[in-house]
Amino acid sequence: METNEPGQDPGGVHDPRISSLDERLQKAHHAEAVRTGKSKPTSKGYSQGNRVLAELIGGLVGGALIGWLIDRWFGTSPWGLLGFVFLGIAVAFRNIIRISNERPE
Repeated sequence: METNEPGQDPGGVHDPRISSLDERLQKAHHAEAVRTGKSKPTSKGYSQGNRVLAELIGGLVGGALIGWLIDRWFGTSPWGLLGFVFLGIAVAFRNIIRISNERPE
């Protein structure tokens, strides 16, 4: 071997200690990812929960925005806002019921 080459010959015999170390490192990385919560969520419940939250926020904010705009344009001060907020909440609840009736995979 020359002086600038590493200690092991890359084309040489496979060392089982190295492969054992690689396997243990992969298991340790996976266990740490699971422990800290950095692994990918695989359940459908997680995504359904996010959809429910988005429907609640979207219905409330969307209804409030549309109601506020109608009040500004037509001068019907609190009634457009109140009506469309309640309409947005009703639509959000309808969509949440539809989401909850989906079958989990």
